[in-house]
Amino acid sequence: MTAVEGTTVRTDQVEELAADGLRWLISTARESEDGGLGWPATPSADTTDPTLYSGTAGVIAVLLEAWRHFGDDMYADLASRAARSVAASDEAHDSLYFGRTGMALVLRAVQESLGDTASGAAADRVLEGVRTRFDGRRWNEFSDLMGGNAGIGLGALLVGDADLAVLALEPFLEWAEQTPYGVTWAHREGVESRLHHISHGALGMAYALARVGHATGRPDLVDLALRGAADTVGRDQDRPDGFLVLHSTPQYRPDVIQPVSYGWCHGPAGDAQVFRLLRDLDGDPAWAVLADRCWHTVTHSGVPRRLRPGFWDNNGRCCGTSGVLALACDRLAEGREARDLAEVLVADLAARAVRDADGARWSNVEHRATPSDLEPRTGWAQGGAGIVRELLRFVRISRGGDPAYAFTWPDQPAVG
Repeated sequence: MTAVEGTTVRTDQVEELAADGLRWLISTARESEDGGLGWPATPSADTTDPTLYSGTAGVIAVLLEAWRHFGDDMYADLASRAARSVAASDEAHDSLYFGRTGMALVLRAVQESLGDTASGAAADRVLEGVRTRFDGRRWNEFSDLMGGNAGIGLGALLVGDADLAVLALEPFLEWAEQTPYGVTWAHREGVESRLHHISHGALGMAYALARVGHATGRPDLVDLALRGAADTVGRDQDRPDGFLVLHSTPQYRPDVIQPVSYGWCHGPAGDAQVFRLLRDLDGDPAWAVLADRCWHTVTHSGVPRRLRPGFWDNNGRCCGTSGVLALACDRLAEGREARDLAEVLVADLAARAVRDADGARWSNVEHRATPSDLEPRTGWAQGGAGIVRELLRFVRISRGGDPAYAFTWPDQPAVG
């Protein structure tokens, strides 16, 4: 039992909150003429969004989680109907988070979890479309995990096309830029700043290189991954106990982006996921030490308190409280210290939930806007799907259950 800002949370209450979050998510779905289900990024949006980052594919992930957690076939049926919507989408972007590669990955998960052969055939078809749009070097102006080659290669590997994964990652050998610490890459053509973290930066590209290189027997890609990680490690400003690296060098979009943050996307909560992967693949104990140093910095940062305007105004999985909770639960599953902060994070999510007859949802904050409370979102990155998924896993781990997800996120190493 944990108290945060006067709110007390028990495990059964967390499970009830997650169920309410699912109820709200289901109420925001839109049905197509063929019986498929799609989700808009926000309830007020004009169209549904099929993507992993903010739309239907990300919602499918939590539906699969709920089906396994509660044993209720209603969630499996909803996931199958949502998969039909994803398969029928005419989404043009090819990326992992914002396009077809992520959609194919989730369709494959529906096939494997539910025995849905139509989803499996759709996954093959969607990924083949991604392959046809490869120009020999890239798909678009991005090279990063979320929008470009790195994510497409990682996703292709997990969908089952190792050849396409290698094709997507080989250009990084040519694109690598030598630095005093290792190598780095531009996340986008024509941009001067070099980003350092998992979502758009060098660590995300290193993650994809390491995983694809290891799986396909390409030591040159693995070596490049280690050099890319070394670049970010060399920029650490919180040694010897912690690990904290600036968002970018020089600062990218300084008018809207803070120099440091602590979540999954541009901070130590995401950096630790890369170091966990390298620990498992490379075997060097230094990677485990770095993951622990990331955790040290997170636990001393003040999150999830809102220390100042613009600091920790997000509950979501990408750059907010739920992304830190994901790492905390990974550590718990590995027998590492994390219980105290995990309980504080869960209690904070409970305290910030908006609950009524429709269920539970969460609003993020933009302190520069009036009103500052943003419309609740549905998807994985900033919305209810990502939050509920982590709450359900916390409940399961707290009860001594299986720490594995029903759908393992592509850039979060599974607990061994």
